[in-house]
Amino acid sequence: MRSYLDFEKPVAELEAKVEELRAMAESGDAVAIGDEIQRLEAKANQALRDLYAQLTPWQKTLVARHPERPHANDYIAALIEDFTPLAGDRKFGDDEAIIGGFGRFRGEAVCILGHEKGSDTESRIRHNFGMARPEGYRKAVRLMEMADRFELPVISFVDTAGAYPGIDAEERGQAEAIARSTDACLGLGSPNVAVVIGEGGSGGAIAVAAASRVLMLEHSIYSVISPEGAASILWREASKAQDAANNMKITAQDLLKFGVIDAIIPEPTGGAHRTPEKAIETTGDFIQNSLRELFNQSREALIRARQDKYLMIGRSL
Repeated sequence: MRSYLDFEKPVAELEAKVEELRAMAESGDAVAIGDEIQRLEAKANQALRDLYAQLTPWQKTLVARHPERPHANDYIAALIEDFTPLAGDRKFGDDEAIIGGFGRFRGEAVCILGHEKGSDTESRIRHNFGMARPEGYRKAVRLMEMADRFELPVISFVDTAGAYPGIDAEERGQAEAIARSTDACLGLGSPNVAVVIGEGGSGGAIAVAAASRVLMLEHSIYSVISPEGAASILWREASKAQDAANNMKITAQDLLKFGVIDAIIPEPTGGAHRTPEKAIETTGDFIQNSLRELFNQSREALIRARQDKYLMIGRSL
């Protein structure tokens, strides 16, 4: 059963009516109602297109967090062949909030990193809702160093509300781990492409997203703090998260304009969660095109261009 967001209620009502009429038609309780079904389907599709053509930043935040939105594991399963996950940071343990390993992307050997939120209660708890601890970022560093050694491109799928802020994470050096992971991204001698597939939250996201090319799905968000966190700081009231989101410039459209990201990946009408296969395939095409642009550059050119890219953010505004 499809899950609807609050602002999608008009579409939900129309689609519920369509399903009701279909059930009646299948049971033989109604005369020919095919034309009515088609009319309502067309009306629902148009309502969905109109709705998603003018989403507010807060509505995009809700779409980015949709429980049915495809996660890193879904992208890996669809796009990466022969994926071999690696675990552990060789210092403390493994952190399943960040998954990583090696495989083949459309024939090319690659290193894969991704925040994984989980898809049900059990997996969300196991993956800590995509909020990584220090060992997660140290695992990412270990994998990036291996990729650099073997001159393999790195693909990162970013989807986290932020790094885990718990006491145990702070005791094990959360800030340092994030900084070292960000430094590993910036210092890679091989191409790296990061895709914000849902939420890109603060340092927890940029630790694996400081890439040569940063892509964002059309209805994803990328911010220094969550709207709820910003509202708590500015107004001492998390309920003003919608106001915060509308003023924070967290959408892909705003961030492309500011030069924080390099391209926007269009989503199917109604968001990636409605047609995940299409969203994932389109994302794969954008990743492939980005890697092609980077493959012929030397190690020194990649590092210099990446560092220049981040130093220039905000300077032309």
